[in-house]
Amino acid sequence: MVHNDFNLSGISQNDHQTHPPKVTAVTNEDAGKSEENVERGNWSSKAEYLLSMIGCAVGLGNVWRFPYLAYRNGGGAFLIPYTLMLALAGMPMFFLEASFGQFASLGPLAVWKAVPMLQGVGVTMVFLVVIVNISYTSILTYSLYYLFASFQSPLPWADCFSWWGADKTCSRIPKDPLCNLTLDDGYFKIVNTTWLHVNNETCPNGSEIYVPHQGPSEQYWDKVVLRRARSMDETGEIVWYLALCQLLVWLMVGAALSKGIKSSGKVVYFTATFPYVILTILLIRGLTLEGAYKGIEFYIGSQSDFSKLTDAQVWKDAATQIFFTLSLGSGSSITLSSYNKFHNNCYRDTIIVCVVNCATSVLSGFAIFSILGHMAHVQDKHVSEIAQSGFGLAFIVYPEALAQLPWATVLSFLFFFMLLTLGLDSQFATLETFMTILLDQFPNFLRSKRFYLTVTVCLISYILGLVCITQAGIYWLNLMDHFCAGLVLIMSALLEIIGLCWIYGVNRFIKDIEMMIGKRSWLFWLWWRVCWNFISPCLLAVILIWSLAVFSPPTYGSIEYPLWATVLGWLTAIFCFMWIPIVAIVRTVQAPGSTLYKKISSACKSAPDWGPYLEQHRGERYKNSRMRLLAPSEM
Repeated sequence: MVHNDFNLSGISQNDHQTHPPKVTAVTNEDAGKSEENVERGNWSSKAEYLLSMIGCAVGLGNVWRFPYLAYRNGGGAFLIPYTLMLALAGMPMFFLEASFGQFASLGPLAVWKAVPMLQGVGVTMVFLVVIVNISYTSILTYSLYYLFASFQSPLPWADCFSWWGADKTCSRIPKDPLCNLTLDDGYFKIVNTTWLHVNNETCPNGSEIYVPHQGPSEQYWDKVVLRRARSMDETGEIVWYLALCQLLVWLMVGAALSKGIKSSGKVVYFTATFPYVILTILLIRGLTLEGAYKGIEFYIGSQSDFSKLTDAQVWKDAATQIFFTLSLGSGSSITLSSYNKFHNNCYRDTIIVCVVNCATSVLSGFAIFSILGHMAHVQDKHVSEIAQSGFGLAFIVYPEALAQLPWATVLSFLFFFMLLTLGLDSQFATLETFMTILLDQFPNFLRSKRFYLTVTVCLISYILGLVCITQAGIYWLNLMDHFCAGLVLIMSALLEIIGLCWIYGVNRFIKDIEMMIGKRSWLFWLWWRVCWNFISPCLLAVILIWSLAVFSPPTYGSIEYPLWATVLGWLTAIFCFMWIPIVAIVRTVQAPGSTLYKKISSACKSAPDWGPYLEQHRGERYKNSRMRLLAPSEM
């Protein structure tokens, strides 16, 4: 069943008769400047591809998750497991996906002609992309709303303003204790409590209790932006201004992808580079603030705790962060690389994208924690008391910190504009992945209708995403992230590397890569062989098993989800990856063979038309295979 030797299936001498060329390649002296694949298209330049890849990899997780993980897992000491996991899992998986897509010039569904039995992995990626499209766009919607709100002075979340509905639980400082009576303010229902020391009165029976306290930025997030319901059981109504913001986000995404990579490749010159300008501005401003050193020390300074390296959870966090920030297992890397020219140096691209991605994470940590350090200094708190991750950092803590600074409106605008551009790049790649899957499956019908397809997909995605901008939308968003963005992605990536290196054959895969980037020494491939065959799949398997072992029901803060929501989350995850065994069974049943073993073996063999997309490169493959058969000692 395992085919480590080069298989000549589909590239025989009469291959040009049984499998006519899909497209005639452009051949002229200036081929480097023209499209190599006329039918499918190529990137207009190497810069557009690299910026798109960097934009896909560098996203919101670099800003709102990595700094938090670093301080929680030993500060500077966390960079040790983080770097090791980059080398052991991140780069090998990225190199594998980039090479896989570039070799066949196909998206994440059609590319599984290499191992037809595992084409269900591609189907899983289809549904993952749909879910990511919905959830990620909702985050961009919040960022865009805050961007518009930043034009106000003072910033609306700078204090408990009555005009947006701040109530008695809102205060920039902690509230006094409360008496044992009843208060119902219409949003929070606080049982058996009321305000203490009102008109200097004392509490009856001497009883006191503390009311839940919210800062202005937290209450603004809950009451104004989200209009959050008490639980997921209360769907509420669609928040109309978020619906308009989400519509604007989809208009921007649709416009950028209206002509595929030809249009998105131009947009990324701005969206992939300008976040670094803003990040630099925020970093410089943060470092000049009083108390900034407290945040830097807490992030990666003298308080680094190297004893954390003995904690297995730290290594798991490092591997997970590397995995998710590089968008592995989602099909995005396969899609973007599939538009490269055949002889593009995908190995060099891997090094560039991975290093830039990780350097951005470290840089953003300095920018975030320098300002949080100033916030802790002003409030006379420890940095750990205000540092958060995810939504809490992006839409509560950091906006509150910016509101306390001079030029708060400008800094707030820059911060949310950075979040928007970071997210748009990733969204471009995600939607292009879905579009590529459709175009590869129905090329004759859809390629000439690219614009109308883009409009249709964006409109349907917008309608599906409306559930995330209801008053219970944040619960739906958190539920999708909890179940689908973790387990399904890891399983998809694990089967991807097993399929290519254990079934298709790592030796065969390396020969395919050498066709594109040129022959390399055995020493060069030694590291990649070890990672692809053993280290990377083992790490992914450990992460998957650990994630299942420590799995806990989803919560939003202290709010628990109803049982039906947890069941729905599991059903959604199962629906995504159930296609993997279904397709495997179907392929096995359809495969020729008199025994089950022979059927499975046949289902694992590459399809007859598997190989480079263009006829000229198929000819190179046939020529190289003939030479290896005639000189087996060189294998």
